[in-house]
Amino acid sequence: PYIVWMVVFTLIPLGVVGYYALTDPATGAFTLANIRNLNMYWGVLWQSILYSLISAFICLLLGYPVAYYIAHCRATTQKILYMLVMLPMCMSFLLRTLAWVGLLQDMGIINNILVALGFDRVRMIRTPGAVVLGMVYNYLPFMILPIYSVIVKLDHSLLEAARDLGANSVGVFRKVILPLSLPGVLSGITMVFVPSVSTFAISKMLGGGTELMLGDLIEQQFLGGAYNPHLGAAISMVMMVVVVVCMVVMNRFGEGEEQAVML
Repeated sequence: PYIVWMVVFTLIPLGVVGYYALTDPATGAFTLANIRNLNMYWGVLWQSILYSLISAFICLLLGYPVAYYIAHCRATTQKILYMLVMLPMCMSFLLRTLAWVGLLQDMGIINNILVALGFDRVRMIRTPGAVVLGMVYNYLPFMILPIYSVIVKLDHSLLEAARDLGANSVGVFRKVILPLSLPGVLSGITMVFVPSVSTFAISKMLGGGTELMLGDLIEQQFLGGAYNPHLGAAISMVMMVVVVVCMVVMNRFGEGEEQAVML
């Protein structure tokens, strides 16, 4: 059943994408023209990667302390905090993003509060910061949960041994906890980076159409006025290659770190 599932829902769709990406729209003949036409969109590709890396880095800075704190709470408190981290994900992704639109727009809640306090309105929406903020808010649980799941399972005898050998709290964290939690960190970075680099709803609603991401380009080719599924498939294929390369690099890095810790 698993093989049938993978063939029907993974391999066949990927084959269709590859067919459209490598064929001419008029004749259906094999061509690399669709790939070559991506030259005009390299700026969007690098912008998507940059925003995704920034979002993953901010999620790491915010998520690691939260995961560390939750993992060191009592069992009952852990369950409550874990539920609170998961709670926003029970709401629609679009609703969560629209809530930030209401907060950040020019006549939104935050600007109205600033005006009431005697300050000028600040342009917060339709900016790169708004797009990154939306990605961090929506994908932060994907960073917290894998790190928490690794830290909570750490062998406490290793921490006690490090303290018995004279390491202070900072030394225990730097030499024991952080290296052992790197698999969770790498998983979290991957889980944040992959959806961020392919997002389009966040960039459309919070970027106002001025901060294009790869997902926006793909949507334009399939659903917009510039209908060109062959170019959209080519963009999709390049995006998949970028994601796969990043995941391979992360996995190789993680394997190297695990071997270093074992040594």
